[in-house]
Amino acid sequence: MYLDVRHLRAFYDLPLGRTLRVLVGARVREVWPDMRGKSLLGMGYATPFLRPYLRETDRIFAAMPAAQGVMKWPREAERPNAAFLTENDCLPLPDSSIDRIMLVHALDMAHDPDGLMGEAYRVLAPGGRLLVVVPNRRGAWCRSEVSPFGYGRPYSRPQLESFLTSHMLSVVSQEEALYVPPTRSRMIMKSARSFERVGQVLWPAFAGLLVVEAEKKVYRGLTNRSNRAARVLRPVFLPEGKTAGVQAMDGCREPVIYGSPHPSSS
Repeated sequence: MYLDVRHLRAFYDLPLGRTLRVLVGARVREVWPDMRGKSLLGMGYATPFLRPYLRETDRIFAAMPAAQGVMKWPREAERPNAAFLTENDCLPLPDSSIDRIMLVHALDMAHDPDGLMGEAYRVLAPGGRLLVVVPNRRGAWCRSEVSPFGYGRPYSRPQLESFLTSHMLSVVSQEEALYVPPTRSRMIMKSARSFERVGQVLWPAFAGLLVVEAEKKVYRGLTNRSNRAARVLRPVFLPEGKTAGVQAMDGCREPVIYGSPHPSSS
């Protein structure tokens, strides 16, 4: 179920949303520390985590699904609009044109996850990387409606890895984020960084979010040119009582099936 883009924008302007920008954004930045010279596409509602890369690359885009809606991004004072409305299974981008793709509020919200991932694979360049941020099935954030992460489809780590592998993406790294309890309490939010440090040590499996990076690998079949072309063996019809030797055809020697006469009737 997609949330309206206005609700998503309003959430990330709240104190809780700003805290998530910092905590989740720090994990994203650890995985992708530098974006210079690369093109970056955000799918879903990834703009809160795309913003730190605005100063590093001019080729940055935000694709927002039609079911969610779209808002202009970034602010006009920063640069021209880079957000556009699209269907998840029909991105207006050429094949293999994007170096990095970030999915936030995308895979967990999508009505057709396979169509979304297939289209992401299409536009991702060979060797390109894809970063998925989804609610952790074991965590508390997928069970709470204080954030947009409580409205989508949660994944366990094996489920997400299997899904990515089935779409010809090789998992490179797996991180977690959001060990702080899902609450609007300002007191707890002030201690959010402490929760993150302690949670990584004491309960890493129960993080609120999974942050998984995968790579698009293109496999090519190898041919052994030293071997001659495979010979095709086919039976050859011969009349009864006839025999034949081995004949040469088209430069290759083809085995021939010998016929044998039936014994004469008495």
